[in-house]
Amino acid sequence: MMNNSPVLATTAPDVPGHQVVAVLGVVTGNIVQSKHVGRDIMANFKSIFGGEIRGYTEMMTEARAEASQRMLTAAADMGADAVVNVRFTTSAIMQGASEILAYGTAVKLG
Repeated sequence: MMNNSPVLATTAPDVPGHQVVAVLGVVTGNIVQSKHVGRDIMANFKSIFGGEIRGYTEMMTEARAEASQRMLTAAADMGADAVVNVRFTTSAIMQGASEILAYGTAVKLG
């Protein structure tokens, strides 16, 4: 059953002004994102002339946001108040597709 209370996320090991009273466990959220043909064409042009490939930047920003939301939903489902030590990792799954993983430790605060 999904808990709709907001869950705080931080890269810090603790939450200032709060005491961690219980560690609930590791929580994760991931998404596998593939390239878009239209973005690939623009990326090829950019690779010739240089500069930011905005289509890919936007794609990865959206993917990170989705992975984060999935992690926070998992934490809320556990009854967590916060996720500490949040980290992100990216890996190539296959040619043209990458996974973004958000992970951290779900905790109860006192």
